[in-house]
Amino acid sequence: MDKQRIENAVKELLAAVGEDVDRPGLVETPERVARMYAEVFGSLDQPEAFQDYKVFPVTVDPGLVMVQQIPFYSMCEHHLLPFFGHVTIGYLPSDKKIIGLSKLGRLVDFVARRPNVQEAMTSRIVGELQRILHPQGIAVSVVARHMCMEMRGINRGDLFTYTSRYTGVFETDLAMRREFQEEARRSDGNC
Repeated sequence: MDKQRIENAVKELLAAVGEDVDRPGLVETPERVARMYAEVFGSLDQPEAFQDYKVFPVTVDPGLVMVQQIPFYSMCEHHLLPFFGHVTIGYLPSDKKIIGLSKLGRLVDFVARRPNVQEAMTSRIVGELQRILHPQGIAVSVVARHMCMEMRGINRGDLFTYTSRYTGVFETDLAMRREFQEEARRSDGNC
């Protein structure tokens, strides 16, 4: 990532909107924004495919594996404004192979830390999990608030966007899909 180029662009942007780039409150802003972009777009400096995972063999079929309410923060590729929310991932293993549970959170971060749209983010999580595990099916649900709708445009702060994607048994077996959806509604963390 070219931090100096980002700093120069931020200075130019501030000047273009009519700000004094030399006033005390803004002098360090270009450097801060460059550091922030290095963090929020951190996946752009990584390989194209998610690699920070481990697959484990299990001796018994675990059935539905699910992690709920994985928080994420991303940036809308249309307006470069944040969108954020939670991802719920479920999969039905095949060949008695599972992924480390904490790696699902890392997968979400990997996919989120780049310019995005929620719809593509949902599909990319599914694609990476498919590539890694080849499970019998995958279910992913994403719920998010978008600052491009809240801060501009329709200026509404009470809207949530929902996206979901189902593959394999979750696409063909309505009972499996319903099980995922019912478990996903349990957002209070109680078992």
